[in-house]
Amino acid sequence: MKIEIQCFYFLTLLILPIYAATALGGKSGGGGGVLVGGWQPIENVTEPHVTEIGEFAVEEYNKESKSQLKFLSVVKGETQVVSGTNYRLIVATKDGGLTKNYQAVVWEKTWQHFRNLTSFTPVNA
Repeated sequence: MKIEIQCFYFLTLLILPIYAATALGGKSGGGGGVLVGGWQPIENVTEPHVTEIGEFAVEEYNKESKSQLKFLSVVKGETQVVSGTNYRLIVATKDGGLTKNYQAVVWEKTWQHFRNLTSFTPVNA
């Protein structure tokens, strides 16, 4: 019985570091691995779905604030996997004759056809 317990501890101590290294993607210390739950850049901000999220953000902001912003484009963006996906986008808008950028965060659960504008704040150029 005592030998079985010793073997169990030995194997645990042997396998645990290998498992941890694999779970971290072979990276140690913060060097370049993908952070689970972290923000990842959107490669193509002109992709139709990303544009749709940007348009949704401006429409929702207009409803909530009784504004009249006109969506122009998504300038830059990141995604974060949560229970669904968070989109953090910089959107270009037209406000009368002025072009203004805003940071919009939209939470989406595609399988539930759910979207929610979490925040919409001006970006200083």
